[in-house]
Amino acid sequence: MSLPAFSYGSDVSGLVWGFLIGEGPVSTHIDAGAGIARMRQGLPGQFVWLHFNLSNAASERWLRAHTDLGENFFDMLHQGSRSTRIEMDDGALVAVVNDVLHNFSFDSADISTLWVHVTPYGVISARRKPLESIERLRQAVEHGELLPSPVQLLVHLLHDQADVLVNIVRDAVARVDTIEDRLLAGRLTRKREDLGALRRVLVRLQRLLAPEPAALFRLLQRPPPWISSDDSQSLRQATEEFTVVLTDLSSLQERIKLLQEEIAAQTSEDNNRSLFLLTIVTVMALPINLIAGLLGMNVGGVPLAQNPQGFVIVLACTAAITGAVAWLLLRLQRQR
Repeated sequence: MSLPAFSYGSDVSGLVWGFLIGEGPVSTHIDAGAGIARMRQGLPGQFVWLHFNLSNAASERWLRAHTDLGENFFDMLHQGSRSTRIEMDDGALVAVVNDVLHNFSFDSADISTLWVHVTPYGVISARRKPLESIERLRQAVEHGELLPSPVQLLVHLLHDQADVLVNIVRDAVARVDTIEDRLLAGRLTRKREDLGALRRVLVRLQRLLAPEPAALFRLLQRPPPWISSDDSQSLRQATEEFTVVLTDLSSLQERIKLLQEEIAAQTSEDNNRSLFLLTIVTVMALPINLIAGLLGMNVGGVPLAQNPQGFVIVLACTAAITGAVAWLLLRLQRQR
């Protein structure tokens, strides 16, 4: 009895899904072999989108054997997480897009990379972990959203990524608002730790998701000849929209920084107050310790040693000296 092979969410070629877009009002599913054949035919008005799972060991081998992807694209697959960029490679567009996983929990481990190769008649994308933006794009394609060109599919992906980042910023703002309210109410238990962890994740998001300006500038100045002016303008608008979201992210980081400084100042003030109180108690106890040390020496001539009221007299003198010292310290504190 033969058992079916487990594909880890993809078929034997590593394909997660494939779509033929533009042939009809609704995109149709297509397998990897038929998709590559359609790309090579280059029929006008339609293109193919193939999405691969790199966690499947067969994916990269299949792509090397059956596609015309350049060696530069495969080198990018092994570079790890890099900043988001779109650049030209042998007449094609190659995009490195960083995205967050499903159910993002403000953990730096929930950020992964998507690689996209765009040609006039096809789009090949690959990832190692399920990502939020690419899933939104798949749902849009399945619901028949109009995508007239492969570049428009890339633009839609950038818009989806910006929407995901907007939701992340909103969740982060809600968390910061809660921390700020607790700080003002004096009920904040975990202070700088939560803000520090949140700020580190936001800094990593901004560093990875911010498009490289140099590569994008070169692309928009000299786009490939097969990209229309409308597609070039849409790509420019998508990057500008993404820049606005990153500006909001930077503002949120500054707000977190100010909150951290406020918490640090409040903590320092509390420590100074506690230290001053400890100093007052120490100074007030100094006369008692000094008199007890002098009278406790086992030498002759200790005053009031034979007086039956000696203890009361020494106690009264100690209380008077301690009261005078306390009054002097409190007066100095009021003057400060």
